[in-house]
Amino acid sequence: MLEVVVNVNEMERQPATSYPAGTLWKVLRDDNGRKTVLLKLPPGFNMEAHTHLCMEQHYVLEGSYEVDEYVFGPGTYQLIPPNFSHGPFYSKDGAVLLVIWDPVTEHEQKAN
Repeated sequence: MLEVVVNVNEMERQPATSYPAGTLWKVLRDDNGRKTVLLKLPPGFNMEAHTHLCMEQHYVLEGSYEVDEYVFGPGTYQLIPPNFSHGPFYSKDGAVLLVIWDPVTEHEQKAN
């Protein structure tokens, strides 16, 4: 594995694929199923519940979003296991999240 260093202040936000219109991201890492992004949710963001084959992590940097009436605000961390239905997501005023997706190893699959 190589060291990766990026300055997010020098990066432009891009449309976030597979997200509702208006959602933007800065992709910090995209390597063999591993992905780390700064995700900017627009005001009124709404996304249905879904699952992933990988582990997903959220850390809220700015703003907030809601899942099942629980509000995730700045400093909130969420770890979502693989194959776990999560959402629906809603953000009234928008938010900025650090989102990390990592595939589950064969060893981790056997342990569960």
